[in-house]
Amino acid sequence: MAPMQESKGKWDDIPNPCLMVCADRTVKMSEAPIQPLKPNQVRLQVKCTGICGSDIHLWKKGGIGELVVTEDLIIGHEASGQILEVGSQVRKNVKVGDRVAIEPQVPCMDCYLCMNGNYNLCQNVDFLGMPPTAGSIQRFLNIDAKFVHILPENVSYEEGALAEVLSVGYHGIEKADGLPLGKPCMIAGCGPIGLGTLLLADIAGAYPIVVTDVNQERLDYAKKLVPGIFTYKIESNLTTHENAAAIRKVFGETEYEMPPTVLECTGVASSINTCGYVVRRNGKLVIVGVSSSNEIDGFPFMPLSFGEVDVKFVNRYHDSWPPIINLIQSGKLKKINEFITHSVKLEDAIKAPEIVFDPKIPSMKVFVKDELDLLN
Repeated sequence: MAPMQESKGKWDDIPNPCLMVCADRTVKMSEAPIQPLKPNQVRLQVKCTGICGSDIHLWKKGGIGELVVTEDLIIGHEASGQILEVGSQVRKNVKVGDRVAIEPQVPCMDCYLCMNGNYNLCQNVDFLGMPPTAGSIQRFLNIDAKFVHILPENVSYEEGALAEVLSVGYHGIEKADGLPLGKPCMIAGCGPIGLGTLLLADIAGAYPIVVTDVNQERLDYAKKLVPGIFTYKIESNLTTHENAAAIRKVFGETEYEMPPTVLECTGVASSINTCGYVVRRNGKLVIVGVSSSNEIDGFPFMPLSFGEVDVKFVNRYHDSWPPIINLIQSGKLKKINEFITHSVKLEDAIKAPEIVFDPKIPSMKVFVKDELDLLN
């Protein structure tokens, strides 16, 4: 009697190239196994993934905080794709062929944080591309159907992937309890997160908006993106207190003219500390950026304490994809397409983090795209 053979899956003959970071702080291309589809999942062809600063942290630093790369890990989480299969117990109204943005976090949906709506704080979350969960820079990806969001016809895969970037800024503005119309706002950092936050702050009606960065080219880019803003280049030869004093002069002379909301989008200690000296008394300092360190020095504790400033932190996002997609569909966020400076094919994905990391190559958002058409 001939031995029984396992039945082949529909996609088994199609390669699944992927991009990995390794424990020895290198990156490599590999071939990922195609995982069995669970009843609550959809199988996607990942069409587009953006390289994030956190991907670079994983590569060059070996981790982020307590999330450490101890074995080969597929990276990527800013993603969109097309549904190839739908699990037998999926109740969400999705179907094969739907184009979707991917919310890259799958929480346990059982702990008190999930049950009270703060599922982004779940301690048992599976987050794409963060140890130990495989990420989206691969052709095939299975994910809980609750965390895919259908893209309207006039929203591209690239815009769908950028919904993740915008969601970070969206959640930061939520943590600030919104931005009052016509009230000042400061945004520190002109990377993709800072620029996404800037676009949201602008359409929310904040004014004046002062944006800071150490790089004049990025400040010029921000000014081109939103012409009505004011910019300040952080001077490395000045202290955080001196830079803060100069930023305050951009806003005005009185305490009332200072920004009641400051959104720090770099996670860099010196920037956080500078923001602490800028924010208006009784205002809000929201730290949106992610640091590769667990602790920072020089935090202006007493000035913030005397001013009764609310210091808040952002950990990813929740319930942000639908409003962000609505804003993109409306045309209010179409400028995000200007973020895209480079794209590489999935088979050449190893080039993408190298472009981001190379200071000689000006880049804002680098995408990995899969051009294979699996449904036609």
